[in-house]
Amino acid sequence: MIGKNILIGVTGGIAAYKVVEVASRLKKSGANVKVMMTKHATEFVSPRTFQEITNNAVSVEMFADAANFNVAHISLANFADLIVIAPATANFLAKMAHGIADDLLTTTILAYDKKVLICPSMNTKMYENPATQANLSILKARGVEILEPNAGNLACGTSGKGRLPEPEEICAAIGNLFNSARILSGKKIIVTAGGTLEAIDPVRYIGNRSSGKMGFEIAKSAIKAGAEVILIAGNSNLEPPNGLKEFIKVESALEMRENVLKHFETANCVIMSAAVADYRIKNPAAQKIKKDSEVLTLELVKNPDILRELGTLKKSQILVGFAAETQNVLEYARKKLVEKNLEFIVANDVTLEGAGFGVSTNIASIIWRDEQVENFSKMSKADLAEKIIERVAHLLSKDKKFFPLTVNQ
Repeated sequence: MIGKNILIGVTGGIAAYKVVEVASRLKKSGANVKVMMTKHATEFVSPRTFQEITNNAVSVEMFADAANFNVAHISLANFADLIVIAPATANFLAKMAHGIADDLLTTTILAYDKKVLICPSMNTKMYENPATQANLSILKARGVEILEPNAGNLACGTSGKGRLPEPEEICAAIGNLFNSARILSGKKIIVTAGGTLEAIDPVRYIGNRSSGKMGFEIAKSAIKAGAEVILIAGNSNLEPPNGLKEFIKVESALEMRENVLKHFETANCVIMSAAVADYRIKNPAAQKIKKDSEVLTLELVKNPDILRELGTLKKSQILVGFAAETQNVLEYARKKLVEKNLEFIVANDVTLEGAGFGVSTNIASIIWRDEQVENFSKMSKADLAEKIIERVAHLLSKDKKFFPLTVNQ
């Protein structure tokens, strides 16, 4: 969401505290975030909190002194690529549905003609009340996006539907709205995922700990961005995402190489997140090996280096690699970047908590050909996948319009 202008409207519900995390996540994703609050919302969260998080002034009063003689509600409406209302109370829903404009937030909404995302949050009976449901139906008919509340324990001591979705869910919904711009429309992306298995005999194999989660999230993000995605997966128990052009299940490194090369010439980009085995058994046994001796000696031979081969074959294709290391992470990743002729590489230390195989988070760095580095704190693999896809779109865009590339040394 780099470069997007997002205006958050906070109304007077107890769940307002969650929206601080939403603003923080959006800011970290590269969005420019401004916050409007109703007076009742300030009873739950201080405007100063949002101001410190977003580095922008928070708007509350309808008739506050206008900066640069701009009319506040018009200026805010002109600023926003998207308005997000979270939490959206029953009172606010009623006002918006019926065009009431009696404060800064509702007046700004009336002056706004782009996409609005509403995140209702309230007591279950208030949410299920026919009046609230009728107001939601009116807003949906107008094209307003509604993120349904979650079910669970509520602040009032009851349990039911009415909880504000978690910050990561709200941010994902926002990301999906921007991804509908289809920034990779017409592009063909190959994604590899999971670990390869190298047979010892018909029963046993040599493998690794890769779950495929990172690659599957990258495929999902590329699909949302409008790409035709071919997902080539090794060992993984994950369900392939909806919307794939093709899903190819492979076992060995040789099978993965065969399928990548088959599609490479017509691809715009290959993202090699699979953990491909470096070695395979020279002569796998045709039958199960029995425990007849104390020592079993296996002769291993090198597998083809798929990414290096692609680096020598590529014409205009974008190549993205991964470096999962346990030491000297940046040094080894830079070497791999150069040797395999990549545009950028995603590096991580798999010994760090929250960055290894099989977990849903990662702690990664993106290293570019000019040796610039983007360092990311721990985030979900879905969030990291979005960042990777944004950067691929940037490289595939002739005018580099999708985000301004500024990175940290």
